[in-house]
Amino acid sequence: MSFGPRYADAVAARGRLCAGIDPHAALLTEWGLPVSVDGLRSFAQACIEGIAPVAAVVKPQVAFFEQFGSAGFAVLEETIAGCREAGAIVLSDAKRGDIGSTMAAYTTAWLDDASPLCSDAVTVSPYLGFGSLAPAVTAARDADRGLFVLARTSNPEGGGLQQSTVETGGTVAQSIVDAAAEVNAASPGTIGVVVGATREHGLDLASLGGAILSPGLGAQGATAADLARIFEGADLSWLLPAASRSILRSGPDSAALRAAVEATRDEIENALS
Repeated sequence: MSFGPRYADAVAARGRLCAGIDPHAALLTEWGLPVSVDGLRSFAQACIEGIAPVAAVVKPQVAFFEQFGSAGFAVLEETIAGCREAGAIVLSDAKRGDIGSTMAAYTTAWLDDASPLCSDAVTVSPYLGFGSLAPAVTAARDADRGLFVLARTSNPEGGGLQQSTVETGGTVAQSIVDAAAEVNAASPGTIGVVVGATREHGLDLASLGGAILSPGLGAQGATAADLARIFEGADLSWLLPAASRSILRSGPDSAALRAAVEATRDEIENALS
């Protein structure tokens, strides 16, 4: 089954929520864990037990594992495998982007069954040109996996570049959405985009035909009640609000994490129904 239908099935069964796994040092300390590989593994295990069985999509933030070197990547591999076994779609937040054989190597790392990092989807950056993502687009389509391409991100520094005008007259961010829509026209749901939920984005998302990952819910200030207004005109069945810290602060108890996921999901569903 291709990524689009798999994503739709997961959301139909579990609701519209992407729950982040962000084991940064402050949270490890807040949970009473050491800022070490041992603490990282305990954090990840609690997330596997509490979040992965109920969230439609889980999003490990790769950087917080990578900072511990090879041992951190080993924990990430365990986390990806554990979350997938629990039935969640795993979206690895790696934000990879390069050209040619280097992009192909990143693609192998994150989307190839032979790799221990293999995920259902991965975030990628198009800011070397959307065409530079061709190896990843081809691999995702062939392997029934997904890409989430940065378009209009929630950080304020991104605006100057993403809202710049291209030769065709639209913005850079809109050109990325349009390129993703072209891929999805032939391969529905293969390409999602990342559009922050914390502000007006100015994009036409109506014809995207793929998921809209919208970070910013909770700790960054966006609320479930904001979503329908901010994403007016988009197909809300594809909207995937993301929350991390607001859920993770319920840890380390796995039952409390599960309850936080369920409460956030229900708030989203009620707001968008």
